[in-house]
Amino acid sequence: MSTHFITQPDRTLFAGPMNLVRQAWSFNKVLTIAILVFIVLLPLPLIGMILDPKIITGVNGWNKPLKFLISAAVYGATFLWLLTYIKGRRRWVQTVANVTAVVLLIEIGLIVLQVVRNTTSHFNVSTPFDAAVFNVMGAAITTLAVMNLVLAILLLVQRMDDPVLAWGLRLGVLASFVGIAVAFLMTAGPTPEQMAALEAGASLTTVGAHSVGVADGGTGLPFLGWSTQGGDLRAPHFVGLHGMQVIPLLAWWLTRPAMQRRYRQGQRVAFVWIGGLTYMGATALLTWQALRGQSVAAPDTLTMIVFCMLFGTAALATTITILLPAQSDRLTVTGEAS
Repeated sequence: MSTHFITQPDRTLFAGPMNLVRQAWSFNKVLTIAILVFIVLLPLPLIGMILDPKIITGVNGWNKPLKFLISAAVYGATFLWLLTYIKGRRRWVQTVANVTAVVLLIEIGLIVLQVVRNTTSHFNVSTPFDAAVFNVMGAAITTLAVMNLVLAILLLVQRMDDPVLAWGLRLGVLASFVGIAVAFLMTAGPTPEQMAALEAGASLTTVGAHSVGVADGGTGLPFLGWSTQGGDLRAPHFVGLHGMQVIPLLAWWLTRPAMQRRYRQGQRVAFVWIGGLTYMGATALLTWQALRGQSVAAPDTLTMIVFCMLFGTAALATTITILLPAQSDRLTVTGEAS
């Protein structure tokens, strides 16, 4: 099981796309196929927007498949990259990769199916078939979360030579797990408005929602669609999920020769922890903001104060770490050489 294309990141920046595909293929065929399928299908929603401009929940129906295809391709490629750091657990690695690929393919397939049927995929229980589709998607996201958690555990027990990069990968996956977990708040059950309708004797066609305090489908941010009138749990879901890319990128930057010359290893490990915890804190605060029915585009004074406290604490911790004396190497998290 080759990992060369990942353990030498600088060289891969100059490797041709086909070389990367060949190396990914040699590592895991199923997930590689899924990623390629998502990339190849990307133009189809764009064509659909032109030829079939149907409106579903207030936006062009093909907007959702486009967003999910991009997200699935990025998630799948990052997941595959992270798995290459796991040594000596081939069966676990291949199983996690295969299951993740199948789950992502099912999710994309059902989303496209429902758009073709001119209806919604998430929260839709208007017919037995629609409810079955939504239940399958719920099982899919649960499985995806489990696979993500397994990857986090595998990275936590994996010994690595560079603790800076090691903790960047681990915290990145944990951040993405937090982001995935936010999705369960959307599907935890009927919203207060839906519960009130149910108690009044009405039959529900939707159970759960992206938005909080307002109905799904109102005015939203361009492309993303996040509500500008109320809370929207898609914001923390998106931010948390992409911790899988942002935090490892921070760690990679901190392993550059210039950063190694400027800061000791213990300081750079501390920087990764500060960045990772701040990122997960921001995800938590975005979730809190959404659950209060407040749009991400219109934070109130309390929200701004809390965010300033979070980033102010991060800035203070960073400053203290920079000013630490030579013994800052003692901050290095143990476990890599044990």
